[in-house]
Amino acid sequence: QSSSNFGHILEQPGRLQKESSERHTLTSGSHLVCSLVASYPEWRIINLDILDYCCSPRSLEGVENRDNYTFIQGDVCNPQLVNQIFINENIDVIFHLAAKTHVESSFEYPSVFQRINVDGTRVLLDAAHRARHQPQRFVYVSTDEVYGTSLDEAFDEGSPLRPTNPYAATKAAAEYLVRSYWDKYQFPIIITRSNNIYGPRQFTEKVIPRFLTLLQRNNKCTIQGTLPMSRHFLFISDAVQAFLLVLEKGTVGDVYNVGTSVEIPIVQLARELVRMVKNVTESEVNDWIEFVSSRPQVDLRYPIRSEKLQRLGWRAETSWAEGIRQTVKWYQDNPDFWLDVNKDRRIRKEPENASNT
Repeated sequence: QSSSNFGHILEQPGRLQKESSERHTLTSGSHLVCSLVASYPEWRIINLDILDYCCSPRSLEGVENRDNYTFIQGDVCNPQLVNQIFINENIDVIFHLAAKTHVESSFEYPSVFQRINVDGTRVLLDAAHRARHQPQRFVYVSTDEVYGTSLDEAFDEGSPLRPTNPYAATKAAAEYLVRSYWDKYQFPIIITRSNNIYGPRQFTEKVIPRFLTLLQRNNKCTIQGTLPMSRHFLFISDAVQAFLLVLEKGTVGDVYNVGTSVEIPIVQLARELVRMVKNVTESEVNDWIEFVSSRPQVDLRYPIRSEKLQRLGWRAETSWAEGIRQTVKWYQDNPDFWLDVNKDRRIRKEPENASNT
């Protein structure tokens, strides 16, 4: 597989026990694990991670020696491994963040995304449902991209799913799988759909760390196409708090958008990062920006409404100015963090008999 899976199993003897599973480069995985380990010492957290190209063990150095943390290197698509975890442990909660997430790669290797995002979800759901000790919650972390693009309408949880790329299509398919276990078995699932999460330690294929890495190497920020793309950016600590809140107060069987009002045009993002990193005059900012050919399918924006989550008490608390300041500072302080990544493993080859359709 070409992405990581985090599974965090948390055990609180006599009370709530929890597990989670993830497999991708978004900052949310390691930050969620670290938050759980530090904030809930009475829980046992088991982190299942394949440690692929977009994941670094250094992200979890702060918790690796904690008594309530266990690491397992493995694949969420491996039914023998996943079933054995549920046999060996009394798992109460699964946070399932496992996914391949890079849109451009999903057009080139759709069957890889199908296997990881859909089959991995099926394996985890089946093991959790069949477990002798029945979980109390299965939190599936999805994406705003399942709604497709919108120039004006902001999507709520009841909006139709209209994914426009293979990545988003596999996330939508996985959602339908998750919901089917609620409809048929009343298995206690909750689905979240979040905006773009950003923050320290995010792998360099995502737009903010990609721009920062290019600038640190004295290269220009490359922007795909000239269309007016923008993204809503959610700082990692706010995303983690949303995940924990839906665990505590969310209604089983429900979907919760995790959105932010911080919408930044990609060109504006590049210019802002140029100013922060290169410290150039305003007239020189555009010298550090280059427009390149667009990828196969580009959604202009993903606006979502989060009133349902806000009624549970959640608000995004980190301003864009503070969030991007913290993020830029971390990449400046840790320029070599991702240098040990083997770029040849970016996407492992599909099986010889796999279809590209």
